[in-house]
Amino acid sequence: MEVVLDKTYPVAAGVDSAWLILADMHALATCMPGAQITEDIDATHFKGAVKVKVGPAVAAFAGTIEILTLDAATRTLKMMGKGADKGGSSASMELTANLVEAASGDKGTCTLVGHAEVIVNGKFAQFGGRMMTSVSDMILLQFADVFSQKAAVQQAAMAPAEVAPVAADAAAGASTTAAAPIVAKEFNALAFAWLMVKNFFAGLFGRKS
Repeated sequence: MEVVLDKTYPVAAGVDSAWLILADMHALATCMPGAQITEDIDATHFKGAVKVKVGPAVAAFAGTIEILTLDAATRTLKMMGKGADKGGSSASMELTANLVEAASGDKGTCTLVGHAEVIVNGKFAQFGGRMMTSVSDMILLQFADVFSQKAAVQQAAMAPAEVAPVAADAAAGASTTAAAPIVAKEFNALAFAWLMVKNFFAGLFGRKS
């Protein structure tokens, strides 16, 4: 089963600060729920793992990541990730992401634009297209939120002394302490599925009433 996603997300930092996160595979991995880099093979190839909770069970995908394009001039990243779990399920994702300066000229914000083509086989494909799209949307939304927080902290660290307080205000919600790492939480697919079911019935009865 294939899911194609085109998304744009606001980032609470300028393109220069955000690019430092997008171009750093280790920093980028911590934005993705349940993901981590387990080994650097070379400058463009990595081994990684992703964990997704399904109720009390945990699905663990292990695989590889290849950076296909990393263009600082256009602030564009293109990468391919492939993985499989012990149960026979497999997944692959080709992702293109780039950063666009704010149309207003605000140097303190930018936009993250992404295009992803995800192919899933095995038990996770049984979710169905609509469910898989909703799950992917939720995962990417959490990814974008953490990415924005990390970029804001990066911008605050880079800011000149005279504007540091302003930059720090933008990053205030990103971390309660300077030493606290900002990482995405593991995603629970069953909890999300149950939330969708509840929302469906709530809307159904709401329309009837």
